[in-house]
Amino acid sequence: MTEADVQAVDTANRAYYEAVERGAFEELTTLWLAPEDAEYAEDADPDEAEDTSVSCVHPGWPVLTGRGEVLRSYALIMANTEYIQFFLTDVHISVVADTALVTCTENILSGGPAPKEGDELGPLVGQRVVATNVFRRTRDGWKIWSHHASPVLAESDDESDEMGNGDEDGSPA
Repeated sequence: MTEADVQAVDTANRAYYEAVERGAFEELTTLWLAPEDAEYAEDADPDEAEDTSVSCVHPGWPVLTGRGEVLRSYALIMANTEYIQFFLTDVHISVVADTALVTCTENILSGGPAPKEGDELGPLVGQRVVATNVFRRTRDGWKIWSHHASPVLAESDDESDEMGNGDEDGSPA
């Protein structure tokens, strides 16, 4: 794992989130791994070709498999989301050979259309999601192979106390 690889994966990861924020569907499609991204030898056995099928799990959605299904999900999300912004925290990148793993927390701010006709957005909603993004190195750079995002359930103060996380004043027991 070189620093250049880590930087290139970080750039690809940020490009993914920025494309979603801007609703740049065409750009987003270029960031996902496609069958043509795999380099095949001319005399290679097609049964031994590397698997380039992509997968995606959006929070609360079932597993989506295949480039068409995954990209359709983003088209649907972009068509129904007026505003979305990601603030990434806890980003960790690991690169092994031609595969990279990125884990992060997506602190999401999103909003839909205003309840009544107007130029303003509807109410903004914040959500925290943990995500794992898997990238593959291609001749055109790092491409997303898999994205999995799960919501983070917020703990109430009562739940923390019940779990033995400290005394009533919050200090360790």
